[in-house]
Amino acid sequence: MERTAVLGFVGLGVMGEAMCRNLARKSGATVVAFDERPAPLAALAADGVQAAASVAEVARRAEIVFLCLPGEPQVRAVCLGAGEGLAALVEPGQTVVDMSTCPVALARELHQVFGARGAAFADAPIARTAQAARDGTLSIMVGGEPALFARLRPLLGCMGSEVTHCGGVGAGQAVKLMNNMVVAQTVVARASGAVEPRVLFETLAKGSADSFVLRNHGMKSLLLDHHPTEGAFPTRYILKDLSYAIQLAESAGVALEQAATTRRLLEATAAAGWSEAYYTAVIRIIEKR
Repeated sequence: MERTAVLGFVGLGVMGEAMCRNLARKSGATVVAFDERPAPLAALAADGVQAAASVAEVARRAEIVFLCLPGEPQVRAVCLGAGEGLAALVEPGQTVVDMSTCPVALARELHQVFGARGAAFADAPIARTAQAARDGTLSIMVGGEPALFARLRPLLGCMGSEVTHCGGVGAGQAVKLMNNMVVAQTVVARASGAVEPRVLFETLAKGSADSFVLRNHGMKSLLLDHHPTEGAFPTRYILKDLSYAIQLAESAGVALEQAATTRRLLEATAAAGWSEAYYTAVIRIIEKR
């Protein structure tokens, strides 16, 4: 791979730390990273990742800055924070790639803001599991100009085995939100009570409804007591993503009734104390009802 001078990475959570590690190992570039927590920065030092003291230092040193943050509030703070956000720090020729899951409207807003500074922007949210992040086999959905996608693809390929150009800015987020909406609703499909859950999912897997989501998230909803309570995709994350998808539909005048029902169940799950648990804990709420 052709060497890129310096790459930046902001946000080293469950997914981001592994993604940053793969980027450093495979890209041939110098990687400088920032997170508010020192532990992931210390862990990544063994892979040659250089710790930055702030987002401003990443912006000052990196040609391309990747973000992997929990959601819209954090992305807004990092990109648009008064005086300290990337929008006030980037220079012409730099590129910002948001790999967080955020509203389509925010991606388009950031495109305009960074474009006014002469910087490029792409949204590139991720799908699949924490293990896929470690293995470098994520699915990455990209929204941005074709020429920018072509330039970014080799770098994104360090983190994902499926890198798809979905269209213009915001298209990556739109596809990711639809992906997670299907994920959430597949698990909630157990709710009818008309069929024994294992029979339901095993039979669906033999027909045209078969999918990765069904065989993983759906089947695992049968095994709640064996799920990790930390480090998996928690209820609060899927609730955030589903809410973004509903917002997008509402902006287009579309009512997603099943998605709205799923959101209410997830809200009840969080309120019952399962906010940080693997989101298939929603089945506990369904069973109570």
